[in-house]
Amino acid sequence: MQRKTPSCVVFNHGCEESDALRKLSTLAILVAATAFLAGARLPPQGPMPEPRPDAGQATNPTSPSSEAEPPAPEEVPAPQPKPDLKDPQAPVPHPPPAPQAAPSKPEPAEPMQGPPRPPGSPESSQPPEEAKPPGEQTLEEQNLTIEPESDAEHAECTAALQSLGVVFKDTPRIDDGNGCGIDKPIIVSEALPGIKLKPEATIRCPAALALARWMKDSVIPAASTALPEQGRITTVNQATSYMCRLRNGAGTGKVSEHARGNAIDIASFHFEKGEDVAVRSRREDPTLTGAFQRTVSAAGCLYFTTVLDPESDAAHETHFHLDVIERKGGYRYCH
Repeated sequence: MQRKTPSCVVFNHGCEESDALRKLSTLAILVAATAFLAGARLPPQGPMPEPRPDAGQATNPTSPSSEAEPPAPEEVPAPQPKPDLKDPQAPVPHPPPAPQAAPSKPEPAEPMQGPPRPPGSPESSQPPEEAKPPGEQTLEEQNLTIEPESDAEHAECTAALQSLGVVFKDTPRIDDGNGCGIDKPIIVSEALPGIKLKPEATIRCPAALALARWMKDSVIPAASTALPEQGRITTVNQATSYMCRLRNGAGTGKVSEHARGNAIDIASFHFEKGEDVAVRSRREDPTLTGAFQRTVSAAGCLYFTTVLDPESDAAHETHFHLDVIERKGGYRYCH
């Protein structure tokens, strides 16, 4: 099979001329285009963008809302998990700020000083002094009153005295002021039949009844056992019965039960034979006399609510103090 030979090869001269013509025509086209572009200019104002076809409907207030595109819903932040306080990397929530305290009211201005007010006006009166404690008050400062006694109770008590053989008589009401006094006093001359009370004692009936029962049930039996050779007791010597004063004769303090007729002080016992048995300190006395005094002192608390003997304090070194004061809960004090 024979291969075709291009014409440009056969006619070499003719091919060269056609290539030259193509180059010249191409160059001419480039020159012309360059000249055209050099003379061209941009317009003074560029084209304006045309509005979207649906823009007028979106902005037109008269357009039905059903035709408008609904706005996209706002994104709601999802709740975050509560930070674990144990995790050191977790942020610690800050407490809400504390409410500010209300401003304090201004203090009222002090009144202006003026001329002194006349005496007796309420503004010029001085505040009363603080009351003293009872232990520092005098008898006058305590404003005491006499305790009233029931007629029925008094009649019952005096009937008991008569049954024991106590010799006594009624006396008018005593009122010495400042609460000192006895509503229904009696004067006792014999503590029991045949046992005189010297001097006569002015006391309330309950104190006289306690004295008679103590003598009958304790003192007389103890004396007949401890001191039989001295015979029977014939006299009870008392040191104090009714007396308006404070305790132990002090200037301040509580009122004495002597000032109310509830107390009597026994100084000694007189027997038919031998010496009197005086009340004195006998704690270490090993004799029967000492035993007698300690026995009657201890037995006194069976009848009286207060018994103070020579061992209690210096104010009672020479007598028994016996009283029938009423305390809460039936409390008794015996020393």
